Amino acid sequence: MLPSFSSIQDTVRDLWRLLVSYTKQETIDPLRTLGRYLGFGFAGMSMITLGVFMLTLSIMRAMQSMTGDVFSGFWSWVPYVVALVILSAVIALVVSRISRESHHHENGETR
Repeated sequence: MLPSFSSIQDTVRDLWRLLVSYTKQETIDPLRTLGRYLGFGFAGMSMITLGVFMLTLSIMRAMQSMTGDVFSGFWSWVPYVVALVILSAVIALVVSRISRESHHHENGETR
């Protein structure tokens, strides 16, 4: 006996609902999770960047104000260079860690 037309329609309708719910589960939900992950990552990166900048600025200002006349006159540029060197070292450290991490992932290594 052949199935009725209405049961075929119900089967197709159920199949469509299953396909739509599966597509949502496998695309939209991971994208939401990824968005949340990126949001927290961006917020953390912003806070760390602001903290490193403020720490470097405070070191520079301390060198300018707490050392008396050591960095006055011709030597007034030294605190700025020290701050630049500190920030350059932090940037070099971060870039080296990023390069090392991507190298490990390319080779399939784990820690």
